[in-house]
This record gives sequence, structure tokens and C-alpha cells, in this order.
Amino acid sequence: MKVFKILIMILAISVALYEQVSAEKNIYIVIIAIAVFMYGMMQLSAKTPSKNQDKEEQDVD
Repeated sequence: MKVFKILIMILAISVALYEQVSAEKNIYIVIIAIAVFMYGMMQLSAKTPSKNQDKEEQDVD
């Protein structure tokens, strides 16, 4: 699933970059591609533990 999300994010950024360099820019495609990329980043970063997680656990004990 993680690999699938990364591939979708790469595709979204590729589409956004392609639209930026094309002669006729479609802003809606760029907005959707950036939204898909940001959603993918949010999903992937949700699994990353906080830097302060160990410190918070020690404070509770």
C-alpha cells in the first residue's frame, strides 16, 4: 500500500510539472495534482513517530 501511495504521488507531481511547462496551462489539473500529492504526504507522514515521543513517555513515568 505504501508503494502504491508513493507511485500515485510521483504521478501527481509529474502531471503538475508537465502542466506547468505546457503552452496551455490548465490550473485545475495542477490544483488537483498538488492536492493529491499533499494528501499522500499526509498519509505517509502520519506513520512517522514524533521526535518528542520518547521524551513524553519518560515524563509520564
